[in-house]
Amino acid sequence: MNRYEQVIRWAAFFIGIAIMAFGIALTIKAELGIAPWDVLHIGLMLKFGLTVGSWSIIVGFFILTVSSLLVKRLPKLGAFLNMLFVGIFIDLFLYLPIIVTPAFFVGKLIMLIVGVIVCGMGMGIYISSDHGAGPRDSLMLALTELTKFKVQHVRLAMEVIVLCIGWLLGGPVFIGTVIVTVTIGPVVGYTLPFFRNMIKKMIVRGARNENFNKRAIRPHDYDGVSEKLR
Repeated sequence: MNRYEQVIRWAAFFIGIAIMAFGIALTIKAELGIAPWDVLHIGLMLKFGLTVGSWSIIVGFFILTVSSLLVKRLPKLGAFLNMLFVGIFIDLFLYLPIIVTPAFFVGKLIMLIVGVIVCGMGMGIYISSDHGAGPRDSLMLALTELTKFKVQHVRLAMEVIVLCIGWLLGGPVFIGTVIVTVTIGPVVGYTLPFFRNMIKKMIVRGARNENFNKRAIRPHDYDGVSEKLR
């Protein structure tokens, strides 16, 4: 992987995480119910204090530890950075004064749907960087590897368990929980190949430009120009 490709992929990774966190913040602010993992994070916040982002980081660290023990190998650097920066960005966006909960149901519903789309875009971008899955996806893959069950079955079981725990802790479960759970997969299914193709094109274009610049002017070319000017 050359330097240009590294820059493109890491930029996509961090931009995608920031966009995904913004989408998560919008779904939370809509106050119509949220994704299972966010139900857990808010439930923990309501029960024990701290912030939503802090619990996202703490839970993510715990999950990465469990995943590493299950598969007996360390996760990629991207998984650690995902764990850290998603939590930081969520708290940052939640405390922005310009993001306020709409007064009416229609406004809340629009904010929720926009949040799902934005979150799906962010996931498509950061996953396209190929710098490692996030903590929750790492656990899903580890359990799939160990149990030999299908990914969708493992993911469903995880989210049901997490949702129940979050609900028992007081996390918000409502119609938005169903909407997010049902729609986020199709959104990522569209955005992932789109952004993966875009990133590949950017890398190929950058490599061509870099090679062109290297061939454009060579040291001995100046000698030829000098000879012609004599």
